[in-house]
Amino acid sequence: MNLAGLSLRDLEYVVAVADEGHFGRAAERCNVSQPTLSVQVRKLETALGLTLFERSNRRVLLTEAGQAIVRQARVVLSEAQRLLAFASEGRGSPLTGRLVLAAIQTLGPYFFPLVLRPLREQYPLLMLSLSESRTAEIVEGLRDGRIDAALISLPLPLHGLAVSPLFVEPFWLACPAEHALARGGALSATEIAGPDLLLLDEGNCLRDQAIAACGAGSSVGRHATSLETLRSMVAAGAGYTLLPALAVPSGPDPTGLTVTRAFDVDGPGRTIALVWRASDPRAAGLANLAAFFRAHAPPGTAACRDGDAVA
Repeated sequence: MNLAGLSLRDLEYVVAVADEGHFGRAAERCNVSQPTLSVQVRKLETALGLTLFERSNRRVLLTEAGQAIVRQARVVLSEAQRLLAFASEGRGSPLTGRLVLAAIQTLGPYFFPLVLRPLREQYPLLMLSLSESRTAEIVEGLRDGRIDAALISLPLPLHGLAVSPLFVEPFWLACPAEHALARGGALSATEIAGPDLLLLDEGNCLRDQAIAACGAGSSVGRHATSLETLRSMVAAGAGYTLLPALAVPSGPDPTGLTVTRAFDVDGPGRTIALVWRASDPRAAGLANLAAFFRAHAPPGTAACRDGDAVA
């Protein structure tokens, strides 16, 4: 027997008979007549060269060979359902299956905990694989297929990518409690362009954004490898820095060593977007995922109004 003679429908009939233990009830379950179902099961047994069921007037029992065939038939039918699920994703149905979702390092640890519960409730069949990296590495992963979608900060090269803006995240100032910038009226970004400005290492988008926001030179300040290290440097009195709003503590520093301040209405910030390959057949589902993230924009951020992806 070759694959051309194997029908998924026949496998459904066999599994139904095994589950019901009765040809009549199995036929009702499959919405066919009992003679039709019986004939198709007989044809499958003949094609396989096996007797799957021990038949009597009172009951239907699986043979030993039938048990093995039914176990494998369930696997085949399950995989067929997965195939249909993948096809549904391409038509814009809710995402299912595995999705590799990356985020820039200055966003992931603070954003993921806020959205994972509602995300799992909204997409119960979605198996997320989360990762964090720098923007350049994420874009490379998107282009070569190692990453399916990513949360990044704009701008970035758009060639071959679809970009859907999610929300604008403002920056806050974090400075030592005894520093002159720890007090005063409305704070302007231009006030912090000085030698005490602490930055992330080169290659981090937040470093470039901080330099642009303050109008500072690229060689200004000392460097750190992560936001948490920057925060510790500030607490040690080494200088001040910019923190994305999601990384700002919800209350006063319990140690009393640091102070965080918001900028004026025209203060600096960054736009977070969901990005994926423009050629991905799940584009409609990923656009819906972007809409989900916009609807769950964190407190202290401003959701973007234009939800259309740009290729």
